[in-house]
Amino acid sequence: MGSGASTDVANAIAGKTPEEIAAALKELPASQLAMIKEACVEKKPCPGPVDCSSITVVAKDYKGMLDQPSAPKFKGALAQIYVRSQPYGGSDKSNNGHRYDSIPIVNGMINAGMSCQLIHYTHEEHDKFFALCKNFDFIIVRCNPGQIKADGGDQNKFDDGMRAMRKMGKQVWPSPDVMEKMGAKDALCKVATMNIGLEDTLAYYTPEEFAAGFKKTMAFQPRVIKQNRGSSGEGIWIIKLKAENYCKTYGERSCEDSEKLVLMEANDNHEEEHTVAEFIEFCVSGRTSKSGEWTSKGVGKYLEGGKEAGGQLVDQRFCPRIVEGELRYNLIGDALIGVIHKKPKEGGISAVGGTGSIYTFYGPEEPLFKSLTENFLKKDLPHVMPSLDLAEEPLPLWWTTDFINASPPGTKAEDEKWIVGEFNCSCVGISKCLAAYCKDDTPNASYDGISAEDKAEAKKMGDLMGEKALAILKK
Repeated sequence: MGSGASTDVANAIAGKTPEEIAAALKELPASQLAMIKEACVEKKPCPGPVDCSSITVVAKDYKGMLDQPSAPKFKGALAQIYVRSQPYGGSDKSNNGHRYDSIPIVNGMINAGMSCQLIHYTHEEHDKFFALCKNFDFIIVRCNPGQIKADGGDQNKFDDGMRAMRKMGKQVWPSPDVMEKMGAKDALCKVATMNIGLEDTLAYYTPEEFAAGFKKTMAFQPRVIKQNRGSSGEGIWIIKLKAENYCKTYGERSCEDSEKLVLMEANDNHEEEHTVAEFIEFCVSGRTSKSGEWTSKGVGKYLEGGKEAGGQLVDQRFCPRIVEGELRYNLIGDALIGVIHKKPKEGGISAVGGTGSIYTFYGPEEPLFKSLTENFLKKDLPHVMPSLDLAEEPLPLWWTTDFINASPPGTKAEDEKWIVGEFNCSCVGISKCLAAYCKDDTPNASYDGISAEDKAEAKKMGDLMGEKALAILKK
């Protein structure tokens, strides 16, 4: 509400008796009464050893949060963003303004003997926010991709602020560089020589590289082309030659512009047919007179802005056994806490949520995946961060790795080769807390709505995060 609007309200109630004001309020719809009630509630900064009153308090309360330790081993904060233009502050918020899974994470830090205070970033108070952050030893960033921009802020400016914290010696989970380099599709190229990689995984940053490289790999075998910026499978294409006239050895020939491709996009499993030239044009320039008609929800232009702006394409061998599903490894630091088998809907290839895929949940010691688990955790995991040019950064506190079976059918389980499809450390959610996020049919969802059983599971995860965080901070 602006100053003019505030003056109008003040003039409207000036000289009115309490009875007259009460009568006027009764005439208001429930939604407006709720707004008035909210505006009258005093919002207090998150309790803890650091005075957070210098920034705007967004949260209504801190329900479920444990008392902060009187003498914390380290002082931390969990940073969030409330999108003021979106219902409920964004699709990941409880009714008090916090992310739906913030409480178990904060409590995990507290149970490890550290303080952890809940704060919100507002772009109008950028300088005040980062001045406050200087008082903490660590910051856990829980701002969903796109939310800072949606609230009117600048993600790059926020990231630069967090990079400055890292230079000051503050631990940031995950730091902007970790999010960027682990989330980039060319991370698959950097782990290509590990057990979890494929040596013929290529990255393209220019139209010329893409055209020459794709024509050569496509002529050899079916491929998966992945854009860097997309989410939920948008811009990930499973591609086959319609004529299936693959050459026997790599580099024996390159595709002609006129050869027909059959493409399936992973976000919704829809199929399209285009020539090689049309596909390259769409990837480089989007919908043009040379790209043909596309039914994809995406716009192409995957190389736009160049490498510095995240413009890139990754070219990876298609693994036919993707139809059997992929494995998602959920990790807290270097500890595996569970495996999810995501099987695509019959006839589909992608197991992205919302496509009819079936999810099966397994514990971290599931015998079916013993070989992959041991190879990944013991052989490859110690080398992942250095291979991504992140040798000075610890593993994320809460992250996932998706694996695809690259072995021929009939391979013994102990001999199977599973390859990384992607890493994700960008605000991975705690699914046991989903009952706490607001949506149209549960607009008042809160921490209290999580079942006792799910709260206990979320607590285990939060406590393990606290243990891992403390061990890293002590180094």
